[in-house]
Amino acid sequence: MFSYIAPEARIPVEHPLRPIRGLVGDTLEEMSRSFGQLYASEGRPSIPPEQLLSALLLQVLYGIRSERQLIEQLNYNLLFRWFVGLGPDDPVWDATTFTKNRDRLQRGGVFQKFMAKLLGHPQVAPLLSDEHFSVDGTLIEAWASQKSFRPKDGSGGDGSDFHRQERKNDTHASTTDPESRLYRKAAGREAKLSYMGHATMGNRNGLAVAGQVTEANGTAERRAAEDMLKAQHEQAGHRISVGEDKAYDTADHVVALRNIEVTPHVNQNNAPTKTGASRRSAIDGRTTRHLGYRLSQSRRAMIECIFGWGKQHGTLHKTKHRGRARVAGDFLLNLIAYNLVRLPKLMAA
Repeated sequence: MFSYIAPEARIPVEHPLRPIRGLVGDTLEEMSRSFGQLYASEGRPSIPPEQLLSALLLQVLYGIRSERQLIEQLNYNLLFRWFVGLGPDDPVWDATTFTKNRDRLQRGGVFQKFMAKLLGHPQVAPLLSDEHFSVDGTLIEAWASQKSFRPKDGSGGDGSDFHRQERKNDTHASTTDPESRLYRKAAGREAKLSYMGHATMGNRNGLAVAGQVTEANGTAERRAAEDMLKAQHEQAGHRISVGEDKAYDTADHVVALRNIEVTPHVNQNNAPTKTGASRRSAIDGRTTRHLGYRLSQSRRAMIECIFGWGKQHGTLHKTKHRGRARVAGDFLLNLIAYNLVRLPKLMAA
């Protein structure tokens, strides 16, 4: 009938969620004023946004597929209740609560603010780099089937027989997620309805410092990199460098980076073209001769760990949301969760 042991006492002292919960608690405390501006002072008491955000982080950390499964876990999993801040007898909200509250958090820029506050934590800030970065992108499969990709003019029937048909983003769109685009990142791979996620990583310890989601197309990676690096340069206040793979080796991108005082350490793309002619890289010996270029290229590969963790352990393998804004919110949560997993060991070291 009664239990006299608090949930805090039931969680092992060395459980990996303990230091993560401490970081999350400190960050949420710094954001209390931002949360107060999102909710009205009248009406029924709302669910604390701190609990909602903690629950969403749990969903990413444990790769829970849906909000309904998350609520099911919160009902009987004492560890999850402890992390979110619910007592053993506290009622759990309905799964549909996440729908409106997630949109409210996104409109208030809460995910971006959480990322910034976490990176500004007194124990986290010394682990970041303010000079050397890496940028890369990955495809996020949309929550839409190939059959939903139909002609915009309404022809084509129910879309069940799409084989041997020429389908392009100019003439076709998904009926379930119109903002997704049919795209493949490399030749020989299957084209899927996707979004493109972009991340900026600090080279010192491989932590994600920025991210955004764009339409999936051939220039999205370069344009997103320019936007994110411009913001990093303004924040640093001095020249920075960036490591990038061969997909970024274009003359216009290299010029754009140099114009915003970013040194492009781009992997040279000298592969032959379809005509057999040798491609000329936009990066020459004036850049590749320096030791910093080789160091950037060696550290750049660490950014793949961010995407790999999100797709294997997080929720990036295939998004469960529709619309670029919601996919972007989930993408940022995965970047935050990746940092939270790595930070305890880095701070201990």
